[in-house]
Amino acid sequence: MSTGTLLAIIIPIVVVIALAAVAVSLLMRRRHLRERFGPEYERTVEGSDSRLAAERELRERERRHDSLDIKPLPPVSRDRYTREWTSVQEEFVDRPEDAVHDADRLVTSLMHERGYPTEGYEQQMKDLSVEHGSTLEHYRAAHEVESLSTRKQATTEQLRGAMVHYRALFDELLSDGGGRAQPARS
Repeated sequence: MSTGTLLAIIIPIVVVIALAAVAVSLLMRRRHLRERFGPEYERTVEGSDSRLAAERELRERERRHDSLDIKPLPPVSRDRYTREWTSVQEEFVDRPEDAVHDADRLVTSLMHERGYPTEGYEQQMKDLSVEHGSTLEHYRAAHEVESLSTRKQATTEQLRGAMVHYRALFDELLSDGGGRAQPARS
């Protein structure tokens, strides 16, 4: 066989193998992002111009998250937060709007102590999405009701729901997000 014939056979094979390797790499990266971000993956894709742009955004979130000093809580802090949450829940009976605002502040304080920056809601969402994508919808829903409550437009049932939503994220942050969130309780 001549060199030209061998090259005519080998070059297409190498190109096909290279394309297959790139495709497998992209699929593995996509699977990793889906697993890591959970429902937040699809939400980001839907809100983006393209899947590639969304995946780029999610990888950027991962890079930022990896640069943060996220740390577990010492047992004494975990106990203090548990007591504070109990107090906020008890407050709900007499002052539901205040309890929701206090729950928001408590979750923000917990995030801060764990090492998450708390400079703004949108950035909080992005930072939390990396490790807490499965409970992010809870935080969104709670924050929405908290905003309604600030304008005195939330019903008692919405406020109760916000407490349940805050609790889901609170439990996950308190447990260091290492496993599944504990069931939300109100």
